[in-house]
Amino acid sequence: PDGRAQGHGDGAQENGLCAGPGPGPGLGLAAGAGTANGAAIVQGNGVHVKSGIQQQEPLRQPRSSPPAAEYSDSISRGQTALGPHDQYLSHSTNTAMVKPQRMEVFTIQSKLSASAPEFYPPGFVAKAVPDEALVDFEIPADLTLADYLHDFLSLLTSHPGSFELEIVQFTEMMNGWVNTDEALQEVVEIIYQQATTVPNFTYTGARLCNYLSQNLTINPRNSNFRQLLLQRCQTEYAKRDEAVKGDEKTRKKFHSFVLFLGELYLNLEVKGPNGAPTRADILQTGLRELLNSLLSQPMDDNLICAVKLLKLTGSVLEDAWKGQGKSDMDEIIQRIENVVLDSNCSRDVKQMLLKLVELRSSNWGRVHTAATYNEATPENDPNYYMNEPVFYSAEGIPLTPADPDYLEKYQEMIDREELFQGYSDEDGDAYLDDSENEMDPEMEEAFEKFCAETEKKRN
Repeated sequence: PDGRAQGHGDGAQENGLCAGPGPGPGLGLAAGAGTANGAAIVQGNGVHVKSGIQQQEPLRQPRSSPPAAEYSDSISRGQTALGPHDQYLSHSTNTAMVKPQRMEVFTIQSKLSASAPEFYPPGFVAKAVPDEALVDFEIPADLTLADYLHDFLSLLTSHPGSFELEIVQFTEMMNGWVNTDEALQEVVEIIYQQATTVPNFTYTGARLCNYLSQNLTINPRNSNFRQLLLQRCQTEYAKRDEAVKGDEKTRKKFHSFVLFLGELYLNLEVKGPNGAPTRADILQTGLRELLNSLLSQPMDDNLICAVKLLKLTGSVLEDAWKGQGKSDMDEIIQRIENVVLDSNCSRDVKQMLLKLVELRSSNWGRVHTAATYNEATPENDPNYYMNEPVFYSAEGIPLTPADPDYLEKYQEMIDREELFQGYSDEDGDAYLDDSENEMDPEMEEAFEKFCAETEKKRN
């Protein structure tokens, strides 16, 4: 039987297909041979109604590509490839079908080459900018070792954070420059003087000494950096008894040496008996004798230096002495307590000494087991007031935990939180009644007047 179509407007008939692009709704009837009902209705909106079941045509071509095998066969035959949608539309010639739209596949061949010369626009003049990573660092003829070392130490003093960035290059320069024992001795002396005369360089100088002791080498290797550094410290250490009794300038220089030696003890690494890095025992012994010398002459500056040294190294020294079964720290603390009772030092220095004794009694501020919230008190937790709220007096002065009003306001805050515990708004935030914060009529009137005057000034 012939497939016939009828519809409003101009229609197109092909293989039993009816399309109605005319102004009407475009209803057509197509009959196909071999079908159960022998009819299929095609509406103008692209919806098939067959055997009482409504089927929706796909709105667009699928994005997936055809199978590789079919694609390669079609390309080899010079034919265009059909997508899966074409197969869907042409699955049967006995049913109503949409004429497939063919897609052409284009293969673009690039003419670019990876070996092509670099392109420069007309009139461009290339400037030779050396790559810093590829520059071969050569020592200028007019630059001396002392000048270069002073410049580098000044850089570390003003920018200590650049230590990791600059130390490798600096060490390479030193290894290429320092080739005699005299040059190495000069390096040690310059670094020592910088570390004992510039307070901000003490810690960085100790780190620099540790790095150079492990990475600086000279040929022939008659001595090394660590050996010469310890010999230089030994020279100053031998003057300790005279230095603590000298004039103010002599004592100040000696105190700088003491603090630098403390930093060396914390940062200088030596190989232990089993090959693992450890601290130098000779420095530990030296610090013990230096503390004895400082406490034997209880002048204010000597006692202040002893306090600084113990704050810096006290926890490490006590752990080391306890590991060796010694009670040296107990003896030092006892001497400090005797100084507070017997010496004629100033009141501020005595207060510093008492704070040091308190610090040691709290295990040097170290908390090994965190106390629970209920167990934490100002006595057993040094960080008790670390994250506590700040309250202000009526004059706007912050209240310290020692003020009676601070504890009163703190208790009020805790009571308010307990009162509204379990109450929250829709977002989960704690809900508090703001009725107490409402303004009285007089305040509200003054506020509105202030807002009106502000708006008038803006206009």
